[in-house]
Amino acid sequence: MDGYFLSIASKLDSIRLQSTTGKLDILRELKSCELWRGVFAEFLATMLFVFIGTMSAVDVVNPVDLSSKFIRIAFTFGLMITVCIQMIGHVSGGHMNPAVSIAMAVSMTISPSRAVLYVVAQSGGAIIGSFILKGVTPSTVHSNLGLTLINDDISVEQGFACELIFTFILVMSIYGCTDSNRPFFGSPALGIGLTVGCMHLAGIPFTGASMNPARSLGSAVISNNFEGHWVYWCGPIVGGILAALTYKYIFNPYRKCISYDQATEIMLKDKGMVVIPRDYFRNHEETTNGHSIHL
Repeated sequence: MDGYFLSIASKLDSIRLQSTTGKLDILRELKSCELWRGVFAEFLATMLFVFIGTMSAVDVVNPVDLSSKFIRIAFTFGLMITVCIQMIGHVSGGHMNPAVSIAMAVSMTISPSRAVLYVVAQSGGAIIGSFILKGVTPSTVHSNLGLTLINDDISVEQGFACELIFTFILVMSIYGCTDSNRPFFGSPALGIGLTVGCMHLAGIPFTGASMNPARSLGSAVISNNFEGHWVYWCGPIVGGILAALTYKYIFNPYRKCISYDQATEIMLKDKGMVVIPRDYFRNHEETTNGHSIHL
């Protein structure tokens, strides 16, 4: 039943947007307002995400212990990514992460040109967010404004592996939560937020659990510390690409299935189904206190 209502909602949304969507070549896409609206949404959301997220890692007040600090950071990043996806997920997809945008381009979910513009917007937003954080914090903490660093007790290669695996899990979760073919099992934003929080709880002591090149870039620029910074680009990007390919070609259970529209047509032919008559809304409009109902 969830799938039926989801199909109706998707159809209504596609009808509303059909005048501005479709298969666009690169030049036409670059001229579309929809693309630049999405780019700005990614810039703004990443700026806010990095500002609030890294703020939780700044020791303006000394934490009781490291464990409590790690929990605070994990909850902040997990909740903030949920908030931002709710804000702009329907506008741009709510990536806020170059590794996610690149993975989406590899799986052909978005165009390469959109991915490039998203990465630039996300990187710029993260740097601006970090600059805002610097402006509201005391100078005594400016040497480390949420900087992601590899633990001294593990090697750079181990840090790379950690970031790769963390991001693999994150991107797999994103694909699973946002797959339009699956039945509705809850809020995608919440599911992704829980994944981010979980990875932070486990991974902060190892690498800072970045999973996001833009997030690490902003902190590195503002703290003027690029030690091991390549790990926070290569690890997440490789992990994201592997997750995209794995989900699309191995784990996607709907790859050879009929679409929701086709399934809905079959369901409507079932004599046991009860459906709303086609003229229901027209008759309802004429008899509802003289007020028009527009769908």
